[in-house]
Amino acid sequence: MADYDVIVIGAGPGGYVAAIRCAQLGLKTACVEGWLGAGGKPALGGTCLNVGCIPSKALLDSSHHYEHISRHAKDHGISVQGVEMNVGVMQKRKDKVVQSLTLGIAGLFKKNKIDWLQGSGKLLGANEVEVNPTTSDGKKQTVRAGHIIIATGSVPARIPPAPVDQKTIVDSTGALAFDAVPGTLGVIGAGVIGLELGSVWRRLGAQVVVLEALDDFLPAADKTIADEAFKTLIKQGLDIRLGAKVTGTQARDGGVTVSYELKGEKQELTVEKLIVAVGRKPNTEGLNAAGVGLKLDARGFIEVDADCRTSLPNVYAIGDVVRGPMLAHKASEEGVAVAELIAGQHPHVNLDIVPWVIYTWPEIAWVGKSEQQLRAEGREIKTGSFPMMASGRAKAMNETGGVVKMIADARTDELLGVHIFAANASELIAEAVLAMNYGGSSEDIALTIHSHPTLAEAMHEAALAVSGRAIHF
Repeated sequence: MADYDVIVIGAGPGGYVAAIRCAQLGLKTACVEGWLGAGGKPALGGTCLNVGCIPSKALLDSSHHYEHISRHAKDHGISVQGVEMNVGVMQKRKDKVVQSLTLGIAGLFKKNKIDWLQGSGKLLGANEVEVNPTTSDGKKQTVRAGHIIIATGSVPARIPPAPVDQKTIVDSTGALAFDAVPGTLGVIGAGVIGLELGSVWRRLGAQVVVLEALDDFLPAADKTIADEAFKTLIKQGLDIRLGAKVTGTQARDGGVTVSYELKGEKQELTVEKLIVAVGRKPNTEGLNAAGVGLKLDARGFIEVDADCRTSLPNVYAIGDVVRGPMLAHKASEEGVAVAELIAGQHPHVNLDIVPWVIYTWPEIAWVGKSEQQLRAEGREIKTGSFPMMASGRAKAMNETGGVVKMIADARTDELLGVHIFAANASELIAEAVLAMNYGGSSEDIALTIHSHPTLAEAMHEAALAVSGRAIHF
């Protein structure tokens, strides 16, 4: 007889949400998680809560306040003298935010009667998991379940030319823990992580150079938005060098020298700290995938069908370890869907309308396809844009940078993509996701009354612009 109905391996946004939903549905559930947080204490929440989404946003918020007070408050008639940033206090606040949320998950586990098995999970078969403790007082154990959900997430990708030592050359985890603002900072990679972490330390005074191997900036984003964001981030002080391929690094006294090629010429850059932010890869190490016949694809992702079923019976996989965008909210929705599937329901996750957000300032957010993607597919489309400089609320906030762009089918008017570069774009995008989830059109948003004055009116105006009838621009 099985010990549990469901065992979840991993307690990140996919795993802990899956475990809670399983428990809500009456399934006896355990969650295996061996993460060690501050002081070597076990912690739930995975990468996202401990060294990812949450701590990075805490630092982004602190650095945003600092930059506003020191550089932009005067625009509002506020004069402030002697502004200083205490990095230690900032880091303690970040840690407190993280701790409160991880403890909150532990409370939810207790409330839902979920057993937290503290350790790393190893598959012994389609119904057995070996739990290896990550603390000295833990004991190895083998547990059984009718169903297993793998939610082991991802880890930072590495490149040979820049070996991470978490001292001078760091990954995203190390970049969240600096105890002082580096005078000079190099970032390898102009993706989500590189731009966000580069922005944090640039706001606090570091001279930041971002080296991006690709010739295009944010190719996954709509080109209109990417171009606007590139100009703004450069103006803010990020030195972004496109087409820069890193070939090596050499430790120096008090820093590191980075060798790279740019337009066929060899270049060097010497910085105090270097962040390697070249993406993430699925975390399958230690799962015993080969030993139990769990199929992985060529890139190391666990192969799953549309319902997240793996090659093993009654074993599912969700989140960063499977196909689709490596985003926390996608993982959570897959976790809910798998839990409901196990319980006999018929859930569905539409991977075509997962929103993306980059927390620079202004923020970058989008859902659906870009104009370049749709034109490459031969789709007949119509577009509408509205600049934030024409928004009354944006002017009142002194946040007039950016634009909202909507793309609709030329014949049916169905929304195919919405792309935003604006203050609070992460909040504005939700309206577009909801509309697209119900097969909405640009006219649906155009006919929806939006409060005045709000940033959301830019969504309304962009929708009106799709049919050539924007009012305020």
